Amino acid sequence: MHAVTILIDDARWWFNGRKWCHLVSDESYAELHEFAARVGIPRRGFQGDHYDVPEEYRDDLIAAGAIVVESRELVRRLRAAGLRLSPAQRRAQA
Repeated sequence: MHAVTILIDDARWWFNGRKWCHLVSDESYAELHEFAARVGIPRRGFQGDHYDVPEEYRDDLIAAGAIVVESRELVRRLRAAGLRLSPAQRRAQA
């Protein structure tokens, strides 16, 4: 059985007066959606290959099993898994 590998980075991106972080799976989008649903993250936060998550949810996501990594590591692992979309691909899915 595969262990869930959900990754989260530091909340460092400001938008609408809040800091945001990214939540990804380095295994599959299905795994990411299942984790997000289980912890109450709405699907509207999904941005094509990741969820944007407000800083105030970060500790709860870590407690639920998300692994903290640097942003560069998060992107590296997303690319290595073949799950990283270009900005144009993400906009096309919106």
